[in-house]
Formats: sequence, C-alpha cells, structure tokens
Amino acid sequence: MLSHLSIRDIVLIERLDMDFSGGLSVLTGETGAGKSILLDSLSLALGGRGDASLVRHGADQGQVIAVFDLPASHPVRALLAENAIDDEGDIILRRVQSADGRTRVFINDQPSSVALMRQVGRQLVEIHGQHDERALVDAGIHRELLDAFGGHGEAVARVRLAWRDLRKCEQELARHRARVEAAAREADFLRASVEELSKLDPRPDEEAVLAEERAGMMRAEKIASDISDAQEVLSGNASPVSQLSGLLRRLQRKAQDAPGLLDGIIEPLDSALLSLDAAQSAVDEAMRATEFDPQRLEDTEERLFALRAVARKHNVQVDDLAELCARMVGDLDELDAGEERLAALEQQAKAAVETYDAAATELSQVRRETAASLSRAVMAELPALKLERAEFIVEIATEADDRGEDGIDHVEFWVRTNPGTRAGPMMKVASGGELSRFLLALKVVLADRGSAPTLVFDEIDTGVGGAVADAIGQRLARLAERIQVLSVTHAPQVAARAGTHYLIAKSGDTDRVATGVSVMDTDARQEEIARMLAGATVTDEARAAAQRLLQGSRAAS
Repeated sequence: MLSHLSIRDIVLIERLDMDFSGGLSVLTGETGAGKSILLDSLSLALGGRGDASLVRHGADQGQVIAVFDLPASHPVRALLAENAIDDEGDIILRRVQSADGRTRVFINDQPSSVALMRQVGRQLVEIHGQHDERALVDAGIHRELLDAFGGHGEAVARVRLAWRDLRKCEQELARHRARVEAAAREADFLRASVEELSKLDPRPDEEAVLAEERAGMMRAEKIASDISDAQEVLSGNASPVSQLSGLLRRLQRKAQDAPGLLDGIIEPLDSALLSLDAAQSAVDEAMRATEFDPQRLEDTEERLFALRAVARKHNVQVDDLAELCARMVGDLDELDAGEERLAALEQQAKAAVETYDAAATELSQVRRETAASLSRAVMAELPALKLERAEFIVEIATEADDRGEDGIDHVEFWVRTNPGTRAGPMMKVASGGELSRFLLALKVVLADRGSAPTLVFDEIDTGVGGAVADAIGQRLARLAERIQVLSVTHAPQVAARAGTHYLIAKSGDTDRVATGVSVMDTDARQEEIARMLAGATVTDEARAAAQRLLQGSRAAS
C-alpha cells in the first residue's frame, strides 16, 4: 500500500508530507483547495506525464516521493529485480520535475526511466474518476478482470504455454518451408552444377600444379629452337668438328718431322675439340630436357581453363570448387531430407494447434461460466447505487481461428441502462456518473482480485447524494477491508465512512498561497462533514446531522 507521500514545490504545494494507513481514507476540502494538485502529484510519481507548469512559481524544480509498503511476493519486486534495481524494503518512487521541462526518475534511489516508473506505478496504484475509468476502457483489461474474478490463472497459463509452443512450431515450420522452397527453386541448377563439378572432379591445389606445368612447357617451347640451332651447328652438316679433327690429325703426323714446332698448335686444337665434344653432349642433354608433347600442353591448358571458367561461373576460387561441389551435394541431400522434415514439422504444428485449441476451448468455457457469475455479482450491487433498472453484461465473442496468447475470446463489459434500450459497450452507453458507479460495483465485486493494492477514487460521487452517496460510501468501506482505498469526495456520507480523514485547504496571503493537508480528529471531522452538508454557513442542525453520520458509520463498522 501507499505509506507515505512527500511533495515539494508542485503548483500550490510548497511542502507537504502525508502518511497513509490501510483501509479507507478520504480527502475533502473546498473547491479549488488543491485536491486535484495532490492527485496530479501522485500521478507524477507513478510515471505520469511531466510538465514544467507543475513546478511551483519561483522554484527551480519540484519533487514528489511516493513510498510503498509491499509484501515480498508482490510482482513489482520481481520487475525491479529484472531491471537490476534493489527491491529490498519499501519501494520508493521519486520524480524530480525541473522548471525547464526536464525530468528525472529514481526508483529506490537508483536512476531509472519514466517507462519503468509507469510500469511499476500501474501495478501499485489505480486512479479512477469521472474521466479516468481505465479499468473500463481497455477490453483487454476486461478479459484480465474476468480471469481474475474466476481464478483462471492455471487455465490461462496452460493457454499461454500452448500458444508459445504453437508459435515456436509455426515459426520453425515457416523457416524450414522457406528453405525447402528455395532449394526446390534451385534444384535444377544444383543438379546441373553437381553433375558438371563431379565430371570435372577438381582437386585441392590443382590450379597451382597445372599453372606451373603449363608455364614450364611454355618456357621449354620458347628455347627449344635455339637449342636445336646449337645442335645443328655442333652436330649438323656445317659442324666444324670434322674439319678440325682432320686438321689435328695432319698436324700430329707432321709434328714428327719438326719436333716442338707444331706443339703450340696441336695442343689448343686438341683442347678445342674436347670442349666442342663436351658442348655437343650438353646440347644433346638440353634437347632431351626440353622435349615436350604439344598435346600435353594443350590438354593442360584445356584443364586449367575449364577449372577457371567454372570457378568464375560460381564466383569462387578454383581451390574452393571441391568444397562447393560437396556443399551442393549436401544441399541436394537436404532437399530430399527436407521434404521428410517438412512433413514431420507440419504434423508437429498440427498437434500444437490441437493442443492449443483444446486449452483455449476449455478456458473459453470457464470464462462463459464466470461471466454469468460476474454479471450476477455486479447486478447485485447496482440497486443500492440507483442503477436498479440497469443491466451489466459480460459480452464474450469467441473466434476459434483468432488464436492469441490469452485465448480465443474477446471480452468486453456492456451495459443496458434501462429496460428496452439496446445494450452496448459501457463507455458508449453509460453516462459519466453511471460509469463511476458501475466501476465501483465492479471493483467491490472483484475486491483484491485483478486490482492494484491501492485504489484512488477521484470524486466518483459527483452528481449523486443521499442514499446513493451512502451506498457509495458503504461499498468503498467494504472494498477498503481488503485493499487500501483513497477517495477524494464531496459527499458527507462517503467522508463519514473513512477510517482516516484528510482536510485539504489553502493558506497564506494573496501574494503567496499554499495548499496544505491535515489529518482531522473526531471533532474536526464532525465540523468538516457539517460544512459539507450545510455549505458556507455551518448550522447546529448540520453538526447534529454530521454527528449522526459519524455514529452511524461507526456502528456499521
């Protein structure tokens, strides 16, 4: 529950500290005293829209702190833990609004975001009034309220689990079907490519080997003619070897006739012939080394160019062709296996649909049973609220094919305000005052189910009086037996039912006005209720009537 509210420099409130207790607390005061400012301040601390105009004139910034005492099991604690915010002890929401429009948010003294503060605030406080029937506007909340009233938690959990399984199956099926369809569109290309690559049979590093072999043969082709010319000179018809050999033999025969004279000629000629013989052997060896098969060169080039052409076609490196072929073979295998997997996934999704439909249908049935009970319970509250001719209807539209996380039902609260009129959505059919009373009846029936731990009612008794106001007070008091209820009221019948009564009043001169709040004792309460009964001039009769109201409320409690 809300245990403390601290406000600094917000509009007319300069400094205000309020402690709250459980049960029913009311806030009263003359029109313009600042009741709406108090609620605007609380709304600011709950994540409401900030505005520079909220800052008190002359101040640099305003601040609101709301402190909540919550059980350890409250969902807000888990939410804070998920956002790495300490959730030990009280939950403290602090909002700082600067006069320049900037705003800062703190949760348990840790900087946070307005979005998280708003999320936390919605789970802690509901503010309802003539223009803020939040529980009645959103049909999604209507479904939540119906489920809360019927205690459908386990059934809703089963539907949500089945929904998650169904979505998972459908998503996996969709992804796999897309893969299979894409593979099927490429199947012909894949098969042709695999056939081409398998026939080519590329091997790792083959390109480098073929390129080197081709380069070697091309080099040999270029120098082979020169080596052949050398061979022709040394060994062909024009070779000087035979002439030099004949000359050497003639000189050697003549050398005996002239000892020593021809030695300078014979010896170099003999060495030259030996060198020419060695050169001739080297040329023969080079000829054998440079021998190549032109057909082999052609075959090598054809293989190399074929590999490179296929690589360009598939936009890969030649060395990656073998891997590409293996991958394409795998894709074809996956296509064949994918058809089987697709059929299995389709069966799995069908089973998930059947599981979901069974859970959703069961939930829909219990919702319809609960809807009748909720309608009867709310209807029982309406006569005392002067809505005895009205009818409250829980309208459920079920669409079996409209599956969702919360089932197949669309729930909306309808009313018929008078017999013979057409029933319709509550927001469209009921007037402002009727809306407030329908809301109160609904909240009383739901009590602490489907509700924040603190409810704030802002003048829901506007436009009613007498017995209706008393009936509203009774129901607020009943509601406050289970959760904390704060009510801003102009009805003395409601104020008399409160456990705690706060008076909101202005003080100060014309230049500096401030709003203050005080807790009233029994005598002060009687005087305030008398003022609410009599108006500007409080009479003894009004005081006596106020005393009877207070005594009656104490007796009733």
